Amino acid sequence: MSTVTRATLAEQIYDQVGLSRHESADILEDILERMARTLEAGDALKISGFGTFSVRQKGQRTGRNPKTGVEVPILPRSVLVFRPSQLLRAHVNGQSGTMDQPEGDGE
Repeated sequence: MSTVTRATLAEQIYDQVGLSRHESADILEDILERMARTLEAGDALKISGFGTFSVRQKGQRTGRNPKTGVEVPILPRSVLVFRPSQLLRAHVNGQSGTMDQPEGDGE
């Protein structure tokens, strides 16, 4: 099993689009930066046929240290949530459905 890194994604852009390696890396960084800004603003980010990223707010709650049993407050925070599309789920589960040709919006 291999990990997808920025370098491997930039290399794929270079191989498939034909831009220089530097231009490919710049495009990837621009896309990732735009995605991060969208999520930082609290907006959902939908990639058709892949899934939806969104930010949810979690309220304050009381947690417990499992070792000592002492209760501690867990402060409110934002959490990133990913919901895969039906197409991605089918692909991961080896079912029919191709990631290359999404049907509809995949959700």
